[in-house]
Amino acid sequence: MRSKYMSASLCNLGFCPRDSYQLPKISGVRISCDSFAPSSSCFNLKLRRYGCCSKYRLVHVTAMDEDSVSGFDDWVGSDGAVVYSFSSSDGEDSDGEFILNPLSDVDMPTIRDKLRPEALTIMSNRLALTGKAHKKSWQVYLLKALYRILIQYGVVINLGLITFLIVLLLYADWCAWRIVRLPLSQFHLMRPFSTSAILVACAGYIGVPLLRRMKMKSIINKEGPNRQALKRGTPTMGGLLFVPIGVIVAEVIVGFSSIEVSAAAVATLSFAAIGLLDDSLSLINKHNGGLSSWTRILLEIAVGACFCYWLYTSNVSSPYSIKMVVPLPVPVGLVCLGNLYLFLTSFCFVSLANGVNLTDRLDGLAGGTAALALIGMSIAVLPICSDLAVFGASMAGACVGFLLHNRYKASVFMGDTGSLALGGALAAMAGCTGMFFPLFISSGIFVLETLSVVMQVSFYKTTKYLHGRGRQLFRMAPFHRHLELCGIKEPIIIAGAYVISSMLILCAGYIGLISV
Repeated sequence: MRSKYMSASLCNLGFCPRDSYQLPKISGVRISCDSFAPSSSCFNLKLRRYGCCSKYRLVHVTAMDEDSVSGFDDWVGSDGAVVYSFSSSDGEDSDGEFILNPLSDVDMPTIRDKLRPEALTIMSNRLALTGKAHKKSWQVYLLKALYRILIQYGVVINLGLITFLIVLLLYADWCAWRIVRLPLSQFHLMRPFSTSAILVACAGYIGVPLLRRMKMKSIINKEGPNRQALKRGTPTMGGLLFVPIGVIVAEVIVGFSSIEVSAAAVATLSFAAIGLLDDSLSLINKHNGGLSSWTRILLEIAVGACFCYWLYTSNVSSPYSIKMVVPLPVPVGLVCLGNLYLFLTSFCFVSLANGVNLTDRLDGLAGGTAALALIGMSIAVLPICSDLAVFGASMAGACVGFLLHNRYKASVFMGDTGSLALGGALAAMAGCTGMFFPLFISSGIFVLETLSVVMQVSFYKTTKYLHGRGRQLFRMAPFHRHLELCGIKEPIIIAGAYVISSMLILCAGYIGLISV
């Protein structure tokens, strides 16, 4: 007999052949034909003879013949069940629909008739096309589980970073009197660090929803890895939450009496203003590119030049009788650079600001590595200017507090407002004390990211000039993008950067201490 429509209850489908044919797993079929309602268990036993197996929960499927496709809408059956269309795809990303039509040439038998192999074969072949869809459901389940694990990794990574920094700062405070040989306040570095971290963490719970309400959404580059597209719409300009707090806490603790801290604060806020202008233009223009590259570099050079002029005309506290000197470990000792010192300072401002900005592409990467670099510089400059050490510890604490909201998966990005400010803070600490060598070591991650971009561009232009076709040294620059495209997960990249940076700041702090 032929029926106008057939309502069937089928299981999640997948390929599970028991013979040479690819047959789907079927839990049972209930054919509703007028007064017939065969037992699903009885029918299930007979299905097993044809290589079908019973598994998983039931889902409702409606199969119709060609004559009734035009009326194929959502409707309620006689038994009160909601009926939906059933579709499958031939490819992974296909949008084409395939409507099941088991009544093509062979009638489906009722419970009174003997089951015919032809009917079951047609039904099995028609349902076999749905295997990929159910494989996708398992993939989605695995992706969700992986997503939860990665979020937990983000929490664990942050806890490890915070623990390392707290232990290091407590040890530095315990040994501070041996390093400086001057009376320092108790918890000289730990106090500004913890104060800034707590204030920024609390401010984030107010500032992040405010940024989201103001629609300060980040713009994601289309040429990046596909997974970065998932971050589209995350609020940016997070630097407004932690940069002012880090600066204010440092000024309050030193009592607004340190000229070095004031100069570093002005330089940091100036770079934050450049980043804020860049972020604002990006949001207005709706694309990732506010200020042009040359305009931003010129503004950074201008701020660096003003800082150098202040450095040249002011009396900066120093244990040496002359200015413009760079302390290096024995046997080199002090190196007087003269006017080259000013050029080196300006270069550090521009290169570090852009280096931190290039690193700010993964959740927590720039914030965590910047916090480590600032702590390394705080230890290195402690014998020369203890107030600047307070400034570095305060900015590092602000970064750690911001990581509570910027860790994987980030609820806010620091944007150019934060990344340029952090680069300016690091360069200002080195410019006031001459600790350029410890700066180079503690900022090793930023140096690596910048060099990867320079090498990529240089290699491409060279090969294009020599061979007429440019080639890439990395799959994508900066270097962390190359690692992403190689299949390394984002939390793994971040954890590796933290470990490397932790070892680098220990070396930088030690070199800074033995250089004085």
